[in-house]
Amino acid sequence: MSYDAKTVDNKPLYEDFLTSWKPRVSYHFNEEVSRFHFGVRHPMKPFRLMLTDHLVLGYKLHERMDLYRPRRATKEEMMAFHAEEYMDFLQRVTPDNVKEFTNKVLTKFNIGDDCPIFDGMYDYSSIYTGASLDASRKLINEQSDIAINWSGGLHHAKKFEASGFCYINDIVLAILNLLRYHPRVLYIDIDVHHGDGVQEAFYATDRVMTLSFHKYNGDYFPGTGNVDEIGTGDGKHYSLNVPLRDGIEDDAYIRLFKCIVEPVLASYEPGAIVLQCGADSLGCDRLGCFNLNTKAHAECVRFVKSFNIPMMVVGGGGYTPRNVSRLWCLETSVCLDVQLESRLPAAIPFVKYFSPDYSLYPNLSGKIDNKNTRKYLESIKTQIMEQLRFLNGAPSVQMQDVPPDLQGFDPDMDAAMLDEKADATTDSRDIELDRKDGARRKELVD
Repeated sequence: MSYDAKTVDNKPLYEDFLTSWKPRVSYHFNEEVSRFHFGVRHPMKPFRLMLTDHLVLGYKLHERMDLYRPRRATKEEMMAFHAEEYMDFLQRVTPDNVKEFTNKVLTKFNIGDDCPIFDGMYDYSSIYTGASLDASRKLINEQSDIAINWSGGLHHAKKFEASGFCYINDIVLAILNLLRYHPRVLYIDIDVHHGDGVQEAFYATDRVMTLSFHKYNGDYFPGTGNVDEIGTGDGKHYSLNVPLRDGIEDDAYIRLFKCIVEPVLASYEPGAIVLQCGADSLGCDRLGCFNLNTKAHAECVRFVKSFNIPMMVVGGGGYTPRNVSRLWCLETSVCLDVQLESRLPAAIPFVKYFSPDYSLYPNLSGKIDNKNTRKYLESIKTQIMEQLRFLNGAPSVQMQDVPPDLQGFDPDMDAAMLDEKADATTDSRDIELDRKDGARRKELVD
């Protein structure tokens, strides 16, 4: 028995897991975000998002998800966290007029080699932020169980400044949205760099618990994230950090991740989870220093998903684009409960970029010496468990009425649509009147 060409072309490149419950997954992507360019020598390459989307479409995963092309975030929405002065600067500055700004101003907003001024910088930021806000709204409205935005996850941006290739902290803004509905939100970060911007934003509150797994030695960017950074005030003991050394490998990472995440979930009882899946924790990353393979990274997503708590999944770091796209495509399949073929779809654009193996599971381990001894990892785990002992169950929160604008409508856009509808109604009314007048004139002639 053989299949015709059309059947072969439309055959799914995945195997469905037979599970009793299938999550509703939404995929939030505005293709314009991949068209921006930080600079030839800059490690951040937004076209990695285009590669990811090609793989998702090539594997036909889009057939299993709700697809959204989100609008850009408005300035007012981004000012829910960021200072107006900083937002005004991002709107005004361009490569053409940057010389009009003094060094003092550029330094104030941390503009430099890591965070350069490039064409469309503000537009780029508003696009990826809009996608995260849209994802949070779908979770709040219970339209999705898992909402994915691979263009988001820029966890270093601060209230008053850019940092670490990040200009707007879409994660903080999305969490603020989720907090309008959920009493508690858990933020988990598996980027190789510490999620300092998110930790700083919620350092003094117990309504958000931040848990970050990252490289730390005091010098590695951003230089924060030691185990003794535990929060302050109402947020004391609600910031958890897992500082790791170079070269950690799959089994040790997965074991440590599961041993910490499970008791955190049991103790904190979050209403929603935001999972930052920075791909620079993979082995062979341009800026990374771990030995993780794509399957190990994706196992973390699978484990968090297994608790069936509403979850927002975002991207983050990742500076070897072909590996970034493979990972995020794989983790999309994990969210969908399907298993992908290891051989990449041959018909996707830029397939030669994945040579010579053309595999979803490249060997990325063993390139860096593992300096994480069993004793060290056990000590980190013990310190985290000790911190959890200070929590007397999940903190209670008195929730106010949910604001009415969680649908995320843009007033300017709504007004424009109403004007357009009014014009269309007027035109149709005029056409109808002309038709009736013509009929009457015909009756008079007859």
